[in-house]
Amino acid sequence: MSDDPGSDADTARVSPSGFSHLDSRGAARMVDVSAKPVSVRTARATGLVRTTPEVVARLRDQSLPKGDALAVARIAGIQAAKRTPELIPLAHPIALHATEVELDVGDDGVRIAARITTADRTGVEMEALTAVAVAGLALMDMIKGLDPAAVLTDVRVEEKSGGRSGHWVRSSDRVGAADQAETAETR
Repeated sequence: MSDDPGSDADTARVSPSGFSHLDSRGAARMVDVSAKPVSVRTARATGLVRTTPEVVARLRDQSLPKGDALAVARIAGIQAAKRTPELIPLAHPIALHATEVELDVGDDGVRIAARITTADRTGVEMEALTAVAVAGLALMDMIKGLDPAAVLTDVRVEEKSGGRSGHWVRSSDRVGAADQAETAETR
């Protein structure tokens, strides 16, 4: 490990605070993942756009004034996943091998799910979250004339696999910051 404060070549190097994304001076840095092995990694994230019964009905019968809102949101989510490192400062630019964005119209709004797959040295959780968030924002743009109070909520990682931490699934009985889902290294 180098004593040069500008060198962070050692992937195991962690700041005195214990955070890998901070250097020894406490400044933000992109973690060096070059020594990690390439492995298949996936992440699945979800979110919900809550809206009115009128908008739900219009989504179902495809009669929104702006056109096919679900198709626009799906494409926006896919596009956003590919641009994650431009939006999230410390995210690594990685090749995405598969990006799926699904939108399901329910009685209370639209559920959004994204699944991202890569074969790389770092995970794709941020790409999955970005896909869900931007798909939700695009959908809100398409419906704002009918429901300016629509809400994008519950954006979260549901599952991830690959890499050193193995397979992780969100516990169904816990949500948000208090979620303590277990990592199953043997799955």
